[in-house]
Amino acid sequence: MARYADEGAEVMVLTCTGGERGSILNPNMDVPGVVENMNDVRRKEMARAADILGVSHRWLGYVDSGLPEGDPLPPLPDGCFALEDTEAVTLELTRVIRDFRPHVVITYDENGGYPHPDHLKTHAVSMRAYDTAADPDYHPEIGRPWEVQKVYYTHGFVRRRFELLAQASLEAGDEQATVALDRWKGMPDIMPRVTTRVDCAPWFERRDDALRAHATQIDPDGPFFAVPTTLQQQVWPTEEFELARSRVETSLPEDDLFAGVVPE
Repeated sequence: MARYADEGAEVMVLTCTGGERGSILNPNMDVPGVVENMNDVRRKEMARAADILGVSHRWLGYVDSGLPEGDPLPPLPDGCFALEDTEAVTLELTRVIRDFRPHVVITYDENGGYPHPDHLKTHAVSMRAYDTAADPDYHPEIGRPWEVQKVYYTHGFVRRRFELLAQASLEAGDEQATVALDRWKGMPDIMPRVTTRVDCAPWFERRDDALRAHATQIDPDGPFFAVPTTLQQQVWPTEEFELARSRVETSLPEDDLFAGVVPE
């Protein structure tokens, strides 16, 4: 996002929920007043992250579903995003798309990146809104139709990336980083699905600063930051995506999310 914003694209992040039921994963933020005001805290975190990246931001306004745990899984809480009517949410997302009029949309894949119920819901409504936003017969009262030209799934958890970073860390004598990266070595191999690799190395520091801005969710001493930025830039300088839908011609593999996009 930072790369494309710097290159002149108008970039917007749309957040579906307030993250109210999220856990505090940073010990430094596990203090009185945070949990009680989680919605406000996370709104401020998002504003800081967006400012760092140089992007705009909107809230869709739904309530976080939380990440259920247990066997069997407990029922989702009443009124949460994952239980909202998909068509009703699609209407709201279509409204945003017709207003912002993006050429490219990035969303979760059918597994949600990991199976958080809100990620799964986001995938469902994103793919539906790709069609409805372009349909002149779909709620014409919410704005003129708009054809999103490309939809991508983001793939941030690439097993091969973690393997190579672990190997490079071990060769550099950083056993602590190697241990931190081991948590991902058993994950499924998503790389065969990747169609598009975008060089983002010069923006890694900004990316990490934006990640740290989500202070309740991100431990600055956690595994996301186990490998020095300079080593990441050398070993794996790209971010990975999967072209899910396209209305324009393009050649795979790609190195640019806007490959083939026709300016309006």
